[in-house]
Amino acid sequence: MTESIFKLEDVDPTIFLGVNNENVVLLKNLYPKLQIHSRGCVVKVSGSEEDVSAFENAILKMQKYCADYNRLPSEIIISIARGNAIEELKPDDNLILFGMNGKPIVARTKNQQKLVKEFDKCDLLFAIGPAGSGKTYTAIALAVKALKSKEVKKIILSRPAVEAGEKLGFLPGDMKEKIDPYLQPLYDALQDMIPGAKLKEHLENGVIQIAPLAFMRGRTLNDAIVILDEAQNTTTQQIKMFLTRMGMHSKMIVTGDMTQIDLPSSQKSGLRDALEVLHNIKGIAKIEFDKGDIVRHRLVQRIVEAYDKRNRDLKTETSNN
Repeated sequence: MTESIFKLEDVDPTIFLGVNNENVVLLKNLYPKLQIHSRGCVVKVSGSEEDVSAFENAILKMQKYCADYNRLPSEIIISIARGNAIEELKPDDNLILFGMNGKPIVARTKNQQKLVKEFDKCDLLFAIGPAGSGKTYTAIALAVKALKSKEVKKIILSRPAVEAGEKLGFLPGDMKEKIDPYLQPLYDALQDMIPGAKLKEHLENGVIQIAPLAFMRGRTLNDAIVILDEAQNTTTQQIKMFLTRMGMHSKMIVTGDMTQIDLPSSQKSGLRDALEVLHNIKGIAKIEFDKGDIVRHRLVQRIVEAYDKRNRDLKTETSNN
């Protein structure tokens, strides 16, 4: 009698084991000579050495499929158990990764695809463009892909969302509860790509960190993908502080929309300043998204166009006067 214990790595136990352990029940039917028990993220199996060895090979393939596609349907379990070849899902050449329930997350537009290509070549990228063009979503998808493939050890996401203590003071709760509403768009993207239990685990152990920009001071960020969102609302001092946090084996993606600067009119955007200062430095890429990249509701593109037209008309009127 041989006994073996498997710890489920890089997968959500709920997805792997199935709702109400339905996948475990299926495994017991497929391997009737084995005693199979599961608890939490641990699967224990006992039986003859030959049968346990065959089960080990199968469960490793199932784990890989589940990690790659965030799903493990019964037909895949049956095919692997029977030794059949598994056809990999390849929706198109612009696939970044598979999100929740096997949803393919792809670079849908020309500039999203350019961001993906430049990510492989450069350690610092600026992704600039209007709301809804997929800048932040694509950046987070690239970061999750790098984490899953173990190219980096952590993901750090930041926003210049909360800068003054008095702003936090008007919100109830502790510090996390106060800043979370400002950072919710980042959580939303992550929840599209990482199973809930795994995301919670990553947040608790610091593999994924989401924090206001002010929390970056004094840190050196090694072995990480670091994303600064809404960078148009940084000051020149803040963005310099952020960019100089880059450590060894790290990449940074800075996203922003120059038409949505919320700083006082007397204060220059740190993003605008950084683009001027760093435009000729090797190893830095700038990807400019436009209205054609907007992938939200079709009205979003029309709204952006209407505001752009109004701004052009105001500039023309001012210059004529």
